[in-house]
Amino acid sequence: MDTVSPTTLLCRLDEIPDGGATAIEDVAALDGESVIVARRGGEVRAWLNVCPHAGRRLDYAPGRFLLKDELLICAVHGASFNRNDGICVAGPCRGEHLRALALELRGDEVWLAPCDRP
Repeated sequence: MDTVSPTTLLCRLDEIPDGGATAIEDVAALDGESVIVARRGGEVRAWLNVCPHAGRRLDYAPGRFLLKDELLICAVHGASFNRNDGICVAGPCRGEHLRALALELRGDEVWLAPCDRP
């Protein structure tokens, strides 16, 4: 299995709205996948932008996500994922989870951490 390069910069912290999420497109270290990056203050989480239900993107428009309370909601079929751990708590893929990505914060930059590719 390939390893994600330790030199993969995703974005700057200020490019992610506090309390919100954005998409980083065409991440070369992940074979061009789209990545969801969510932020609360200085805490950042990331997942592949792929719903486990049907393999479609979660955003309703490029980089735009449905967020309600602690949930990230798939715009296609309404699957609702806990923003803390990526577990689907409601919808057609209940109990499944988004593919989490390990991150490193380096100052005000968000980097993919070296790890096996999902």
